[in-house]
Amino acid sequence: MRTVVYVSNADSREISVLLLDSTGVLIPVGSVPVDGTVMPLAISPDRRFLYAGLRSEPFSVSAFAIEPVSGQLAALSTTPLPDNMAYLATDRSGRFLFSASYSGNKIAVNPISGNGAVGAQPVSVIGTAPHAHSIVTDPSNQHVFAAVLGGDHLLQYRFDAMSGMLTPHRPAAVGTELGAGPRHIVFHPSGRVAFVTNELDGTVGSYLFDPVTGTLTPVSSTSVLPEGFSGSPWTSDVHVTPDGRYLYVSERTSDTLAGFRVDGMPGALELLGHTPTESQPRGFAIDPHGRFLVAAGQKSNAITSYAIDPDTGALTALHRVPVGRNPNWVVIIDLPIA
Repeated sequence: MRTVVYVSNADSREISVLLLDSTGVLIPVGSVPVDGTVMPLAISPDRRFLYAGLRSEPFSVSAFAIEPVSGQLAALSTTPLPDNMAYLATDRSGRFLFSASYSGNKIAVNPISGNGAVGAQPVSVIGTAPHAHSIVTDPSNQHVFAAVLGGDHLLQYRFDAMSGMLTPHRPAAVGTELGAGPRHIVFHPSGRVAFVTNELDGTVGSYLFDPVTGTLTPVSSTSVLPEGFSGSPWTSDVHVTPDGRYLYVSERTSDTLAGFRVDGMPGALELLGHTPTESQPRGFAIDPHGRFLVAAGQKSNAITSYAIDPDTGALTALHRVPVGRNPNWVVIIDLPIA
C-alpha cells in the first residue's frame, strides 16, 4: 500500500504531491499547477478524486482524478462556487460537495457526478452569521454541522443524502463561549463525540453527539495554548488518530501542535504536551494508520513529518521538505491501487 500526501500552496498556486514511506520519509513526486489561490482540499470517500478550492476570483473548485498507482493528479474540471469558500468536504457517499464561506457568510451544497465533476448549480445556498468556517457530516451521513466563527455557534442540520438538502434541527444551533470563534470540527471514530477548535480563545471544545436527535451537547472546553503563551490565540486545525486515542490541534501564534489523550466517552481531553512545528501551522493531517502526522507552515514554506508514539501520543520529528509558497492544507490517503 502506498501513502500519498497532498499539500495546497496558495501563493504559488500549485498542489504538491509527495509519497510518505513506511519510515515517515517524505518523497516529492511532483507539483500540479492550478488556476487560482488554492487552499481547502477534500478527498472523495473512494479516494478516486481530489477537490481543491480556489479562493481568488472567479471563486471555484477544481476536480482532479487521482492516479491509483502513483498518486499523481489529472485535471477533470473547474466549477464555479457561490462564493470564496474557506472549507470543502464531501458527504460520506461522495455525491455532494459541502463548502463554507468565511468572507461570504454562507454554506453551500453542490452535486457531484459519477465521473467526479462538481455540478455548477448548487442544491442549496444558506446564509449564516459572519464567517462560516467549516462544514462536515456526522459518520452516519444523516446530519451536517457548520462552525460559524463570528456567530460563536455550530449550526445543526438534518441531511437528505438523496437530494442533498439541509433541514435545520431543533435547536438549529449550539453556542460556544462568547468570543471563542469556532473554526474546524472533527468527529471521534466512535461517532459519539465531536471536537471543535476555537480560533480566537485558543481552546478546543468537546461535544457529545446524540445520533437520535442529531444534535450536539457541550461537555468541556480545553486550552491548547502552551505554558507562558503571550499574544493573541490563533488556533487552526484539529485531527484525531484513527484509533481515537489521541487528538492534536495546531496553533499559529505559538507555532505548536498540542497533543491530548482522548476519553472517547464523554470526550474528556488530557493534555500530553506541545510540540514546536513549522512557522504558522494552518493545516496538518494524520495518515490513515495513525503512525505519522504531517504539518505545513504557511511562513516556512515547508512540511515536516512526525512519528506518533502509539503508547504515549508523543510526536517525534522525522523529515522536513520544502514545498510551494504558503502551504496551508494537508490531506493524506492510501492509494486505491487498481
